[in-house]
Amino acid sequence: MLQTIAPRRTTSPGLGWFSLATGIVTLITFAIAVTTPPRSGPFCTSDCIGPPYTDAAQFVPRDYVWMYPALVVAVLFLGLVIAIETHAVAAGRVVLARTATGLGTIATATLAITYGLQLTVAQPKLARGETDGLGLLTQYNPDGLFIGLENVGYTGMALAFLLMGLAIEPSRRPDRVLRWILVIGGFASVIALVLVSVAFGSDLSYRYEVTAIALSWLTLALAAATLAWQHLRPVLSRAGVRRSR
Repeated sequence: MLQTIAPRRTTSPGLGWFSLATGIVTLITFAIAVTTPPRSGPFCTSDCIGPPYTDAAQFVPRDYVWMYPALVVAVLFLGLVIAIETHAVAAGRVVLARTATGLGTIATATLAITYGLQLTVAQPKLARGETDGLGLLTQYNPDGLFIGLENVGYTGMALAFLLMGLAIEPSRRPDRVLRWILVIGGFASVIALVLVSVAFGSDLSYRYEVTAIALSWLTLALAAATLAWQHLRPVLSRAGVRRSR
């Protein structure tokens, strides 16, 4: 018999600070990623490179900076999913919550491998001019392994958001807000995958990857902000009362 998870009705300052840190790191990562220009594919407008992408050495390490915080965001995402599971899941929706956590674990592992390979294999090889065999692996290949693995990772993240949102007990207003953020964000990513795939078919390139990252990080930042507000509000209120005395 599955053990039920009762929704917790008390606030946790630790969860509040963790959520606040998650939201801040996610927004900073978003800003760094947005300012990293595409060097190939449909969105490239200048300094574009083509196969076998050996000219990318000139962009190292600038184009890889965003992956360091992105790796941290993937880990923080999993921590937040686990926190939500223990915080506000309805007793009768444990299977949904645990499936979401499982998908979140797969997504985090996939993204960790993806970014880890780029930072520890592709980046140093490009810097040393060792470009043999990098065409399929490099991030500059719009149809390569990097984009494919990111698609898998962020689709898993979207499904985790969607299922966890459906698993939340919407008895309190903050939990209802959190539920809608997760459900809408996760569903939007899934719909985006369908629409972009139908529109571009075999010419998908990194169009879905860019959309999925934007939607996933926005959803994560909003969910983190909601949890931070919910769990830090009592702490901040007490601090304000003490200062006014």
